[in-house]
Amino acid sequence: MKLNWTPQEEAFRAELRKFLDTVDLGKPPKDKPGRIAWARRWNATLFDNGYAGPGWPEEYGGMALDLRRQVIYHEELTRARVPSHPGTGVGLCGPTIIKYGTPEQRERFLRPMLRSDVVWCQAFSEPGAGSDLQSLTTTARRDGDDYVVNGQKVWNSTADAADMAFALVRTGARDSRQKGISYLLIDMTSPGVTVRPLKDITGGSTFCEIFFDDVRVPVANRIGEENEGWKITRTTLGHERSAGVLTQAAFYRTIVDEIYDLLRERGVTEDSVARDRLAELEVQTRLLQVNAMRILSHIQEYGEPGPIASVSRLINSGFEQRLHEIVLELLGPAGLLDGPDGVQGRRWTYGYLRTRASTIGAGTMEIQRNAVAEQVLGMPFDPAMPPR
Repeated sequence: MKLNWTPQEEAFRAELRKFLDTVDLGKPPKDKPGRIAWARRWNATLFDNGYAGPGWPEEYGGMALDLRRQVIYHEELTRARVPSHPGTGVGLCGPTIIKYGTPEQRERFLRPMLRSDVVWCQAFSEPGAGSDLQSLTTTARRDGDDYVVNGQKVWNSTADAADMAFALVRTGARDSRQKGISYLLIDMTSPGVTVRPLKDITGGSTFCEIFFDDVRVPVANRIGEENEGWKITRTTLGHERSAGVLTQAAFYRTIVDEIYDLLRERGVTEDSVARDRLAELEVQTRLLQVNAMRILSHIQEYGEPGPIASVSRLINSGFEQRLHEIVLELLGPAGLLDGPDGVQGRRWTYGYLRTRASTIGAGTMEIQRNAVAEQVLGMPFDPAMPPR
């Protein structure tokens, strides 16, 4: 997809590209702690030079760019192959605090989050409450000016590197479902917090589980009113399902172009079936870009993604899986090799294994289809699902 840029927009692109080309933080370290530290330094550099938070208000350190300049911003950062924010705070919790937080909370949390001085993780899912978050059982009992939190969370991305967590807890009765949920910000260094990494099929440990044992959290760290966290959660989940849509669209545009080059070098593109597969990738890549702009346009107009965020999540997660399936299919036996003997090292086999989880994270595809059917298409509520 090509847009006709104005001279002013092209000038912005040139200015941003010049800055990105002058910053050299070296190659990313191979170890996880080193990569996190490297990403934190890079995002601090962006912040200090006025290039952080393209869609955030200026008063919180952002750039407050219009939609078209946000497209340029994400295209250029993708081209430069710079690291994204470590953790999930900027894309998920940040917009929630901007909309629902108190002035004191915004002042305390937003700038350190955007600069990556403080890394955040999400603490929503539980062993018995994944897509059905309304059934969560982690409790927060009021004790004076604190809550005392007990429970377990799971599938928490980068929790082992996080300084803070944004968590859903039950402050109402056990059977209160969405009417008894509150939204807390928890210091991960607090006594009683235990984090355990979980090894996945790739051999890595992107996800963790978190245990809270009598963890004291100030009431001042609650976003919104007690027992009214579900409404706030919907904003976070909407941003989770649409977070980085422009970055993802620009990233996969680059990846698909690299796939074309790889398969040309291997002589695969002469085959008509291969060309048909690549045409499928091209169509889907352009749809990612169009949908990303629709999501951001909706956020700019209404302040949050709304139910169309589920459309974005469906498209992106399915595409991530399909892309790696097609590449491995077209590479043939060579695509099955791992390690240094594989094509481009471990890139495509690792990506294939990693994206098996794409249709589960941020709400399963089944949950997203229900959301699209009910909230976008206006179809009847699924009677098999728990009551709202």
